[in-house]
Amino acid sequence: MNAQTIDELVSSRSVTGDQAAVVAMSRDAFDTTSRAELLERAGRLAAGLQETGLEPGGRTVIFAPNSADWVIAALGVINAGGVVVPLDTQMPREDLEHVLTDSEPQFIVTTAKFRDRLPEDLGDARTYLIDAAADASDAWEGFFEHEPAAAVAKSDDVAVIFYTSGTTGPPKGVPLTHRNLTSNVEALCAQELADDQDRVLVPLPFHHVYPFTVGILVPLTIGATIIVPFSLVGPQIVRALRDGEATVMLGVPRLYEAVWKALEDRVSARGRIPALLFRLILGMSKLARHRLGLRVGRSLFKGLHNRLAPGLRLVVAGGAALDPGLGRNLQALGWEVATGYGLSETSPILAYNPPDRLRLEAAGLPLPGVELAIDDSGSSDGRGEVMARGPNVFAGYLNLPDKTKAVLDNDGWFRTGDTGEIDDGYLRLHGRESSMIVLSGGENVDPERAEEALQAIDEVREAGVLAHDDRLAAVVVPESRLLREVTGEDLEKRVKDSVKKAAKELPSHHRPGVVRVALDPLPRTRLGKLRRHKLEELFEELGKEDTVSDARPEPVSPESMAPEDQQLLSDPGAERTWDYLAERFHDIRLTPDSSLAEELGIDSLSWVDLTLALQDRAGIDLDDSAIERVETVRELLQEAAGASEAKEGRGELKKQLEDPESLLVDDQRKDLEPLGPARRSVGRALLGPVRLLSRLLVRVDVQGRLPDDGPFLIAPRHLSFVDPLALLPALSRQQLESLYWAGLEAYLFSNRFSRAFSRTAHVLPIDPGSAPRRSLALAAACLKRGHSLIWFPEGQRSPDGRLQRLRPGIGLVLAAQPVPVVPVWIEGTREVMAPGRHFPRPGKRVRVIIGDPVSPETYGTDEREIVKSLQSALEDLGESSV
Repeated sequence: MNAQTIDELVSSRSVTGDQAAVVAMSRDAFDTTSRAELLERAGRLAAGLQETGLEPGGRTVIFAPNSADWVIAALGVINAGGVVVPLDTQMPREDLEHVLTDSEPQFIVTTAKFRDRLPEDLGDARTYLIDAAADASDAWEGFFEHEPAAAVAKSDDVAVIFYTSGTTGPPKGVPLTHRNLTSNVEALCAQELADDQDRVLVPLPFHHVYPFTVGILVPLTIGATIIVPFSLVGPQIVRALRDGEATVMLGVPRLYEAVWKALEDRVSARGRIPALLFRLILGMSKLARHRLGLRVGRSLFKGLHNRLAPGLRLVVAGGAALDPGLGRNLQALGWEVATGYGLSETSPILAYNPPDRLRLEAAGLPLPGVELAIDDSGSSDGRGEVMARGPNVFAGYLNLPDKTKAVLDNDGWFRTGDTGEIDDGYLRLHGRESSMIVLSGGENVDPERAEEALQAIDEVREAGVLAHDDRLAAVVVPESRLLREVTGEDLEKRVKDSVKKAAKELPSHHRPGVVRVALDPLPRTRLGKLRRHKLEELFEELGKEDTVSDARPEPVSPESMAPEDQQLLSDPGAERTWDYLAERFHDIRLTPDSSLAEELGIDSLSWVDLTLALQDRAGIDLDDSAIERVETVRELLQEAAGASEAKEGRGELKKQLEDPESLLVDDQRKDLEPLGPARRSVGRALLGPVRLLSRLLVRVDVQGRLPDDGPFLIAPRHLSFVDPLALLPALSRQQLESLYWAGLEAYLFSNRFSRAFSRTAHVLPIDPGSAPRRSLALAAACLKRGHSLIWFPEGQRSPDGRLQRLRPGIGLVLAAQPVPVVPVWIEGTREVMAPGRHFPRPGKRVRVIIGDPVSPETYGTDEREIVKSLQSALEDLGESSV
């Protein structure tokens, strides 16, 4: 069928109404919208918009994250004869203001969160919220009270206005008609790469023409299911692949690069032999495919497919050129690969590379209905500017007649701005003509070639090349590792020396004469393309001040982050995590590359504090295993994006600690079992020598006494490894036999001897670094079984002799298992053996002051108040000891 409008296109295939049209993943589940429901709501919305005053050709901005409602909004506006203006929710403010002024919308559909990003002055545009309460005046639910309306649009009516990413200037409006879009969609559907049994994952923002056409209109036309991940970040994409049972994934090269790098990192982390074996199997798969035509990757990497995406068979790459090596790697892993080339102005596909005729070095074959030509005037090698003509080519930019005239001729040929050649029917691209730098000496410089060479340097993360005073210049962003090693002038010198050394491999006219160092990522579009006019502005700014030395001590703004990090913050959990960190560390230079331990002071002992804060502030629940994977803020944000939703914040963990045995593993339960007769005899025999060692090392003066009856929790100040020996004179033999000690597993369970001694001495293995929840559960279970427990609430020895802030763990344990808590002030053990010393200095006098027990009635049930009460009790003891 030759569909003339988008409504005819979607209705052209016979698909059952109960077929899932959109599966939208939430954080821990997913919602399914059937095809019948989707089309009915779109029809009701069309009627509501017409009733509310949407004029034919009237524009409606959609400024919202991906969702089923986004798709309904687009179809409803288009069917009502209106024009959709989809906008990037991460668009810089100046671009957003320009686009809203340029497009003059009648309506704006958004969410409460993104409404706050809109300018105050919206003219006559009326704003409606997708997520407002149904009875609110600005709720879009009111549109759906009408009976569905028939579509009224015509073939030549504009359906959508896309705005270019603004790599060379302010975003330009690209109006596309119904016929532009339907011709492209029908040509793509004719290739039969997918059918109504497929489930298409679209981990790209819908505002871009590529996911709009290929990720929404194509699946709706063939009856396939669209899978919308909860957010557009790695952990949620992987979850959507697996739980959404995706068979096709739509992506851009940067997404597949990230997938491949994550896979390589995981393999490398397993050691040299597994990494070598992986490369060997990958090579065998490539050889079998390209020499013998055998597709064995899926069998060879069956485990990977089962873990990552059991049903995935096809990956589609667009938006930029896919690196041929990466494409072959994806094939070798067992996936079929398809690529495409096009622009917003061409709706978007001009050339496609189908899996059965794939040439990864080429952009592809012309899509049926598309004519391609090369303007090779003045060229001797057949290369020149790529030109295109066809029903998918737009008629001109919005409000920009001069720019339209520059790219469209009277015969309908569109100048793409890309250079290339046609070889054996395939289009091969050679770079972006508009980004070429021409120096006065006549040298043509391809900035991307120079940038690739500079970014290959270990010290360089990003590089942007531009012309300055008729010579080449560069803005360079150092690697995060280097930023932690050196600062100021030393950093600048290291970077410039590295650039100078690497530039020797380039032709002389490709070597930058001026290099300026930036600390923040270079300005890029959501698809990772360098915004070159913004690069020029940044270069000038860097020349005015010593940015490297004078970086402001404050968190970087999300707008200045790299596209991948901005995308990461599109996840609600990641965004709230960043907001919490930015508030907590408001006076330091916080970036996604900041080290949690080195720069923020968040070590493994602080993990419980951090996870509790994120439960409260971000609504996410990080498990203990995340500790081993997190070193930087970016990795924490990624964990937050993949974490499950916190059910009740701190209350959930407290509830778990009320039944602590359920959190324990078998070895931990054994640690709480009574000692057998033999081990009990050994323990009694060892007590004498241990008490003797205590008397030889320290002269202890004990003030106060412990309660006669338990269970109770003893909370001593912690200064030294000698502290447990200093406590022994305060404990009777009977108390020691029923008492347990909390001890760091890394020190007291490191070998067979220490493990046997610790278990005999009733030491519980506490591991706050990798298993904080189970450690808290072990302490809670100890109290619940009726045993008393010694717990050092500071978590570690004081580095300077002052009382540290108490960790929240003791509050959680006592809130769940309320028992009297006895504060104990110790002083003098630091002089015996301070942190860092390997041998004690015997004979020093030590004081142990035992405070009055604090009852549960006094400290209450709120874990934070419990910690405050205990902190005050210890401080009072310290003041009384002076």
